[in-house]
Amino acid sequence: MNAPFRAALELTADPSDNPDVQLFHAQLGELWTIGPKAHGGLLLALCAHAAEQALGVAGVEPLAVSASFLSPPDPGAVQLRAVVTKRGRTVSLVEVQLRQGARTAVQVVVTLGPAETGAGPFERAHPLQELPVDPPSDTIDVRAHPMGDIVNVSKACEMRVDPTTAAYLRGEVASDPVIRLWVRPTGEDPDALFALMAGDVAPPVTLNLGRQGWAPTVQLTALLRAQPAPGWLRVEMSTSVVGGTWFDGDAVVIDSKGTMVCQARQLAMAPAPAAPLPGR
Repeated sequence: MNAPFRAALELTADPSDNPDVQLFHAQLGELWTIGPKAHGGLLLALCAHAAEQALGVAGVEPLAVSASFLSPPDPGAVQLRAVVTKRGRTVSLVEVQLRQGARTAVQVVVTLGPAETGAGPFERAHPLQELPVDPPSDTIDVRAHPMGDIVNVSKACEMRVDPTTAAYLRGEVASDPVIRLWVRPTGEDPDALFALMAGDVAPPVTLNLGRQGWAPTVQLTALLRAQPAPGWLRVEMSTSVVGGTWFDGDAVVIDSKGTMVCQARQLAMAPAPAAPLPGR
C-alpha cells in the first residue's frame, strides 16, 4: 500500500433513509495493531472520519473527540453507527459507536466545526519545539527494533523514539516519566486525523517507571488545533499521577512548523509495580 493510513480509514456506507443516522463498514488491518489488538489511535481516527462522513458538510472537521474504550477489537470487520445529534451553524455533534460482532468496542462523541484559520495571537511555547524538526540519527527506529514485533503500527507509519526518554528500553527507571518521539504517515502528508492518531501513539509512560505490562486506555479526550504541515510530527507523552489502579497520560503533538496540532489526555489502567526481589 502506498498510503496505508488513508487505506485504513476506508469506509463503506449502507443506504439510509435518515440523513442523520448512517451505518458504515470498515476493515481493521493487522498492521494497525499493538500485539494482537487494534491500535487505539487508529480507532479514534476511524470514528472521527465516520463522523465527518455522516455530517457531510464541506469545510467542517473534527475539533474535539471524546472516546470511551470498552472492548479491544481484533483485526477484521467492524461496523460504525454514526448519529448526528446536532447540526449547528458553527458547531455540530456526532455520536459514533464502533462495534465488532455483538461487542461495542468504542463509544465516541465528535464535536465538529470550521477549521482553524491560522495561528492566533497567543500560543504557549512547548519544549517539543526545541527538538529537531527531523529525527536525529541516534533516534530509535521502532520498525527495526525488537519492540517492532509488538508495535505492529510501526510497519504502517514511521516512528522514531528519542533515546533520552527511553529508559525502559535500557532496563532503567527514569525519574521523569516522559516519552518523546517522531511519527509520520507512509506515502502521504499528515492530516488532522493522523494528528489525532498521533495523540495516542506513544508507549505508556509507566514503562519508564519500571511498571511493565498492558496499560489499556479507558477514556481519551483529544483537541485538534490545526491541520499539520507536511513532514514529521513531534509527540510528547507525560503523566501527572500514577496510582495503584489508574494513571493519566497527556500527549502534545506539534508539526514541522512548530504548531500545536493535537492535545490529548487519557485515563488508563496502571500496570502493577514490579515485585521486590527476595530479601529486599
